[in-house]
Amino acid sequence: MAHTLAQKLLQRHTDEAITGPGQIVQCRVDVVLANDITAPLAIDAFKAMGAKRVFDREKIVLVMDHFVPQKDLASANQVLVSRAFAEEQAIPRYYEGGISGVEHALLPEAGLVGPGDLVVGADSHTCTYGGVGAFATGMGSTDIGAAMALGETWLKVPGSIRVQVEGTLPKWLRAKDIMLLLIGRLGVDGARYQALEFAGDAVDRLPVEGRLTIANMAIEAGAKVGLFPVDRLTQEYCASHDRPGVEGLRGDDDAEYVQTVRLDVTDQEPVVACPHIPSNVKPVSEVGTLPVQQVIIGSCTNGRISDMRDAAEILAGRKVDRKVRCIVLPATPAVWKQCLREGLMETFTDAGCIVGPCTCGPCLGGHMGILGDGERAVATTNRNFKGRMGSLASEIYLASPVVAAASAVAGRVAAPADLGL
Repeated sequence: MAHTLAQKLLQRHTDEAITGPGQIVQCRVDVVLANDITAPLAIDAFKAMGAKRVFDREKIVLVMDHFVPQKDLASANQVLVSRAFAEEQAIPRYYEGGISGVEHALLPEAGLVGPGDLVVGADSHTCTYGGVGAFATGMGSTDIGAAMALGETWLKVPGSIRVQVEGTLPKWLRAKDIMLLLIGRLGVDGARYQALEFAGDAVDRLPVEGRLTIANMAIEAGAKVGLFPVDRLTQEYCASHDRPGVEGLRGDDDAEYVQTVRLDVTDQEPVVACPHIPSNVKPVSEVGTLPVQQVIIGSCTNGRISDMRDAAEILAGRKVDRKVRCIVLPATPAVWKQCLREGLMETFTDAGCIVGPCTCGPCLGGHMGILGDGERAVATTNRNFKGRMGSLASEIYLASPVVAAASAVAGRVAAPADLGL
């Protein structure tokens, strides 16, 4: 029987024969993840079920990343609970402070996830790891507490949507644009509980960091997972992060797909997702002259070194508009240090940016960049819901790092072409 990539990945983790979408299967997990917001709830569930020890301390990952450093008493106490549990359970993969980073950038970089894995996390953007060929999905904290105790969970086999991306990316088009275009096509629920399986010649050439960006936002189309084939680029990326994995994982050509969506990126201009939903996608040239007060470059979607380089290329030799707060948040300490080595930090600060710690921070309206009444932001984050970054009367435009950086310089929603680039 021909199988989709999602079915192949689940089959590796269950003793039951995968027969098709809708089937409920019990699966072994390779990694169980939680963060400073969700870990305390998962720990409560773990203890409520009477569990005494985690199933495998090497397979539990706790990342303190949403409030870095902790912004108030409540966030400080959440970390205390998580740290105490990690010490009690002798969990070695506990990340806090200067060794921590935004979880969905940190785990692939640290080689903690890789091809063929099954990863469950108490965070909706756990689907990021599909960029390296893992079946990775977010769950509620109660389910994560059970997974920490049992090392397994149940999953419904999703149907799969094949996303065929063809053509040559124009100079300033990025992976973020591809995903926003897809969400604009499907809508925020068009892939509900489906697997988005990416293919096509543009995907074959897409660097793994771009694939991680796309997989990260699969949930914004309602998908259970976003999956990329395990190819040469995957293997090279994982090997460079001390994580060799299985080879040649991809869906069968004759597998049954719910539908096929085709995107041709040739001659496509950069886009933004306008308020207040990720599917409200428009080319930058159609947005009009909209002043912005804040720009965010970072997050689990676009805080990797390639994103920092993109932003720096636009900002080099230019100044951020005096009416704009441009906040740059490298996603991990390794990215931060690489920015320093390459001179990107000097580029950012010379341009007038604020460079902050490795935190989710403003993405979820946490801290370090809250929007006031009537303020507008261009952000490389993944959600632009009403009030997501602060005031209910604020607006968020989602964009790639090059569009975000261009907007910071122009003082309005802008593309690199608007700066003559």
